[in-house]
Amino acid sequence: MPQAGRAAARSALAAERERTEARIAALQRDFDAIVSASASASADDEHDPEGTSTAFDRQHVAALLGQARDQLAAVARAADRLADGSYGSCERCGLPIGAERLAARPAATTCVRCAARRAGR
Repeated sequence: MPQAGRAAARSALAAERERTEARIAALQRDFDAIVSASASASADDEHDPEGTSTAFDRQHVAALLGQARDQLAAVARAADRLADGSYGSCERCGLPIGAERLAARPAATTCVRCAARRAGR
């Protein structure tokens, strides 16, 4: 990958890391608020008169938090690939991952064709 491409990738990965860290912080605040509210609420944790159960809300936010942490780990692995020179190559077929795909998904590990195959399309 040319130096200009590496600099652009480094910048895209840094921006993705910052967005993901901000998302994790916001989700953690939401999770903590749910836990705090349920601790100070009545013993009926399962039914909120407003609609969804507190347990559902807590699990939903926990799942989103897990996904965001997985994304942060994927960004770190992409930074490692950038450092070792394998960034931008499909891990399945070895062909280059398109610039458009890397712009949209800086931590992508597969080209569009291999990603479509994996998804069963």
